[in-house]
Amino acid sequence: MTTGAAHFDETQAALIASGDWHVGAASALPALDGKVVRVLDGTAITQLDTNGAWLLLNAARPQPSDPLPELRGFQPRHLSLLNLVAQHAATTAAQTEPSQAGLLETVGRGSLAIGKHVSGLVRFVGQLAIELVQLMGKPENWRWRELGAQVSTVFAGAIPIVIGMMFLLGVVFAYLLGSQAQQYGASIFVVDGLLLAILREISPVIVAVLVAGRTGAAITAQLGTMKVNEEIDAITTLGLSPLAVLVIPRMIALLIALPLLIFIGDIAGIIGGMLVAQAQLDITNYMFVDRMESVLRLKTLLVGILKGPVFAVFIALIACRMGLSVSRDASSVGAHTTSTVVQSLVAIIILNAIFAVLFVQMDI
Repeated sequence: MTTGAAHFDETQAALIASGDWHVGAASALPALDGKVVRVLDGTAITQLDTNGAWLLLNAARPQPSDPLPELRGFQPRHLSLLNLVAQHAATTAAQTEPSQAGLLETVGRGSLAIGKHVSGLVRFVGQLAIELVQLMGKPENWRWRELGAQVSTVFAGAIPIVIGMMFLLGVVFAYLLGSQAQQYGASIFVVDGLLLAILREISPVIVAVLVAGRTGAAITAQLGTMKVNEEIDAITTLGLSPLAVLVIPRMIALLIALPLLIFIGDIAGIIGGMLVAQAQLDITNYMFVDRMESVLRLKTLLVGILKGPVFAVFIALIACRMGLSVSRDASSVGAHTTSTVVQSLVAIIILNAIFAVLFVQMDI
């Protein structure tokens, strides 16, 4: 492939090009050493593509803000190509390079994003409360079949993973606590610590985290996919409320399922700890149950189970709101699903901390 040639005429302040100008012609450009090019002569140019046009224009005006030189002798098709390249080069130069945000700007943007999420959640809660009030007087409008299907999905599907996780956590916690209690001859008090930890803290938090990761993410993905496929718009067109049809059954299903799953997790954790106590500490099942009957108080069990409905409400609110706020593309579904899990985990930790402080203050 032949390349072009070029030289600078100082008398006319003209850059005169000839031959074929393409990407391989860069070496043909003369060293201008800061000389001002007032005329770009293309009379002898035989072929010109966008790469060659950019090379000539860049040599004639090193800065896009510099005035465009006089274009002399170019064929009409070459002239239109030069004007097109010059136009896009000016547009590209007008775009400022993104600046790296400082600490204060990053904190400010994060605060605005959090405020936007909170205000959106409050608005969603208000709309949901209005819908619930309207449904209270019309029991025939409740989606009982959808509620039953959601309870089956949320509750029955989560039982195996809850039992497996809590059983292993009961084993681990009893083993670690027992290894310390043996040093002081207080092995029987492992039962006290195990019951207090499993029933009040570990089971409610871990089960809520599992439900948030499993069910919360699934709810967001389902609602988001329905929005992308315009199924939610179809529900609205039929005169139905998406909140009544989709959100409320899922929220009530979580309210029913989460306390039951926490109770199942309590049992699995205690059984795991009981097996370790028998194998490691020589505490028989009879001794374990006898100690449990003497130290277990009803409020210890209820405190953990009553955390369930609160966790369930926040998981359902976050998951449903994020699902309904998905934009109409697949990447938004993935981003909102991830955001649901993160927000739910943060909400669970914050709520559990608030419960801990309140229970101490109330001597519970």
